[in-house]
Amino acid sequence: CDLCADGAAAGRCLTCGVRLCRFCCRAHRRQKKTASHAVTELENTKDCSQAGRPLLCPSHPTEELQLFCEQCDQPVCRHCVLGRHRQHPCDFPGNVIHRHGDALRELLKSSQQHMDTLEDALNQVDEMGGAVRSRAEAVAAEICLFARGYVKAIEEHRDRLLKQLEDLKVQKENLLQLQKAQLQQLLLDMRTGVEFTEHLLMSGSDVEILVTKGVVSSRLTKLNSVAYSTHPSVDDRIQFSPHERAGQCCGYEVFGAILNKAVDPARCSLHGEDLQSARQNQLSGFTLVCKDTTGERMGRGGETVRVTITHKDKRDCAVKPTVCDNGDGTYCISYIPEEPGLYAVCVCVKGQHVQGSPFTVVVKHKFREHQGVFHCCTFCSSGGQKAARCACGGTMPGGYQGCGHGHKGHPGRHHWSCCGQVKESSECLCGPPSDTSQRSLLRTVAL
Repeated sequence: CDLCADGAAAGRCLTCGVRLCRFCCRAHRRQKKTASHAVTELENTKDCSQAGRPLLCPSHPTEELQLFCEQCDQPVCRHCVLGRHRQHPCDFPGNVIHRHGDALRELLKSSQQHMDTLEDALNQVDEMGGAVRSRAEAVAAEICLFARGYVKAIEEHRDRLLKQLEDLKVQKENLLQLQKAQLQQLLLDMRTGVEFTEHLLMSGSDVEILVTKGVVSSRLTKLNSVAYSTHPSVDDRIQFSPHERAGQCCGYEVFGAILNKAVDPARCSLHGEDLQSARQNQLSGFTLVCKDTTGERMGRGGETVRVTITHKDKRDCAVKPTVCDNGDGTYCISYIPEEPGLYAVCVCVKGQHVQGSPFTVVVKHKFREHQGVFHCCTFCSSGGQKAARCACGGTMPGGYQGCGHGHKGHPGRHHWSCCGQVKESSECLCGPPSDTSQRSLLRTVAL
């Protein structure tokens, strides 16, 4: 109600345009000034919302908005039409409502479609959220399963390492106990023989000494010849390498191994075809095999290997080698010598020379390829011309006399014309060819 602002609107004064509750409707009719006003009742809430107070012009508060300006696209009052909207096309709202209403309905329809699309998108987002939660729970279960298996594998690997360590400790202790028992027995025998001999020399008569001298000497000599080690038969070298690959356990790859081997430089060996000779400006190399104190090959890498290669005559001429750790106890050493001559090669492991180090390598000149022709002789290829001269410089008096008939400088079979070598894959023994030999070679090829 517009008058009391307490009750719900039940009618509307058509003259005043106010909404009235039931009490105010009766009072509106009884009052002298408003008794002639026409008051209508509102049947339902819809009618109440539609029969609201008329909208007043913001520029002229006492005037109701009864017209619509097409140019300004806004409702106006009569005073506005006579004022700043004088030249503008205006019409009653009822005449233009269908056009603007249709536009609003189209926009409303589009908005409703967007609302449907948004609702579908929200449903998909909710569904995806549920899928993400379900997938996360499944992956969490997989992680827990993996972690349990991994922990179990690590625990089994731990138990295996501890068992291996215990076996190794027992083995070393048994060897030490055996060595100790042997040394104690030898010491006891030695002490008994010494005490008996001292007592014999101090208390025995000359005859008794002479009679037992042979037995006592034999006994002491035998005891003195017994070989024994002054050092423990084993050492305390037991290490744990956490980064060492240890294969698989329960389907998981595990790391960590017990290392009880120690490299012995004196037992390491060198292998390869280039240990004695190499070629200038050609890749050469050899292999280092590391072994432990028992002579068994080391099954792992990681050792400190230092290699030096120096020229014996030219101190400032050194070759920088490359050491490649194969990870299995072997190391490939490669180098390229730039100068021919004798080279001293030193190979050290942990600062000590290995077996066979240092050694000498002879670097030969670069492989010389043949510059001539590998054939029987020029006489064969020339058809027996008397004036033909062999590429090696020889001539045959009287001309061609058949294949295999030699002359001075001709070996009698296929040979290189430049140096006379009879092996086709051999190295040329001549130096760089001179201009004369080149012209001779060209002449031979032409013939």
